[in-house]
Amino acid sequence: MSGRSIHDVLDDGARRLADRVIAWRRHLHRNPELSNREEKTAAFVAEHLRALGLDEVRTGIAGHGVVGVLRGGRPGPRTIALRADIDALPVPDRCGADFASEAVDTTYPGGPFPVSHACGHDCHTAMLMGAATVLAEARAELPGTVLFVFQPAEEGPPVTEEGGARAMVAEGAFAGPVPTMVFGMHVTPYPRGHVGYFTGNQYAASLLVRITVTGRQVHGSTPWQGIDPMPAAGAILTGIGQLYRQVSAFDPVTVTIGHIEDVGRFNIIGETVTLWGTVRCADESGMAEVRRRLAALAEHTAAAYQATARVDYLQPVPPVHNGAAWVAAGLPTFRRVVGAERVVETVPSLGYDDVSEFIDRFGGLYVTLGVQDAALDERGLPVPLAGGRGLVTNHHPGFYADDDTLVTGVRLHAHVAYDHLTGALTPDRSEAR
Repeated sequence: MSGRSIHDVLDDGARRLADRVIAWRRHLHRNPELSNREEKTAAFVAEHLRALGLDEVRTGIAGHGVVGVLRGGRPGPRTIALRADIDALPVPDRCGADFASEAVDTTYPGGPFPVSHACGHDCHTAMLMGAATVLAEARAELPGTVLFVFQPAEEGPPVTEEGGARAMVAEGAFAGPVPTMVFGMHVTPYPRGHVGYFTGNQYAASLLVRITVTGRQVHGSTPWQGIDPMPAAGAILTGIGQLYRQVSAFDPVTVTIGHIEDVGRFNIIGETVTLWGTVRCADESGMAEVRRRLAALAEHTAAAYQATARVDYLQPVPPVHNGAAWVAAGLPTFRRVVGAERVVETVPSLGYDDVSEFIDRFGGLYVTLGVQDAALDERGLPVPLAGGRGLVTNHHPGFYADDDTLVTGVRLHAHVAYDHLTGALTPDRSEAR
């Protein structure tokens, strides 16, 4: 290594790869696929991993999951899993780039949908492909094993299907070797190249909620001869807006209805109206109470309109928890990669990410990587840079990510992997939570 440190070698490899990582990201951005439909994305990833000469490339895990296995050239007891999510969203692409998606999925349940990487999973996938390349080149120096985990359906599969992180675990993605750490990151509207972390529950516990309101179908001209479920649905929506007053203001929760589904036409009072939404709790201990109150609200409100309501809770996801000992172990690595001034403590979010299924089982860290034209104000909050592209949140049609920041994500993956394998980024297991 001619006197250079292994970290210098990893950094050099990442910088040489920068243009390819950008090209991969743009290809993925142009060709997004929805949850449990990531067939071409998975094939693209698997082809690249095979070209690297990894020890194993496992495909077809929980649908279209891919796991690459790289065994280092030196003995070591540790295995790190680096994770990226690969699915896109049913959101139109208005990011303004010349590689914007024009994809439309005409067969997805509930569709047709425009499809885009409005959450930045194209960035996650490209950065992990880059890290796999850099670490494969440095295989001889690695004392242990690296798993490159490309996970489908992070945004949640259709309700009639299984998928996502929990399904990958159930199908044995980590049966051998078993990780001693999981690491991942999420791009976010924060200053470019800044790494954000939070000690504790960084992301919330989540549930998908389905409220089915049932009345009695009748002609629109004679509403008194039937039971109209629509007013009951409207009253439930209004009531949900007051649920926050029934739980402690010191335990953040939110219940959001994002989609209302009705089967009928303009002159028919239909039989059912279905409300689809999400429940988020900063602390999972509050979820049972929110569930109880939401079910009571829906059932009793519907009864007041002579209708009925059934509430189903689906796709539970635990919070993403960064243990204090894991954070303390990871901070020196983060600061080496981006500089101490760019490693900042952030506030917790009511967003969710099912990487929690991995971190809960094996330990590890999940951080954010800023990719937008922003600066931090005196309160430490992101504000738009003058003349920049503004701040655009994830899941918005205009979400964008700075291509030049992707190499930072590659370096972060590579440094975390090496440091964990050597024992430098490993907390006392008794303190890891």
